[in-house]
Amino acid sequence: MNFQTVTLNMPAPVYQRAQRAAEALRRPMEEIIVETLGVALPPLDDVPPEMVSELATMSALPDDALWKAARGVMPTKQQTRFRTLSAAQQKRSLNRNEKQELNELRQEYGRVMLRKAQAYALLRQRGLYSFAPQ
Repeated sequence: MNFQTVTLNMPAPVYQRAQRAAEALRRPMEEIIVETLGVALPPLDDVPPEMVSELATMSALPDDALWKAARGVMPTKQQTRFRTLSAAQQKRSLNRNEKQELNELRQEYGRVMLRKAQAYALLRQRGLYSFAPQ
C-alpha cells in the first residue's frame, strides 16, 4: 500500500474524540483517523461516473436528508412502466424503443438503489441505523 503524508489542523473536540478512541482501542491515533476516513469516504470506483460526485457529497448531508434518501423510491409512474415493460419482455420481444426505455428505467432503478445504499451506510456510520434481521 502506498502512503501519503498529510498534516491536519483539527478542532480540539475532534482531536480529543480521536485521542479517546485511540486510547480506548489501544491503537495509534493515526490508525483510528485513517480507518474513520476510510469509512466516511467509501470507494467510488465501481459507481457510474455521473453519480460519483452525488454519492461523495452525501456524507455532508444532515441526518434528515439521509433518511429521505434511504427511503427514496422511483416515482410511481416509472415503477409502473418498469413493471409493464418487464412483464411484456417475458411474453414477447420488445421493440427498439421499448428496449431503450426499459434499459433507462433499469439504470434509474440502479441509481435509486445506490443512493439508498450510500444513505444507509452513512446513517449506520453515524449510529442512527442498525441492520437487525427480522
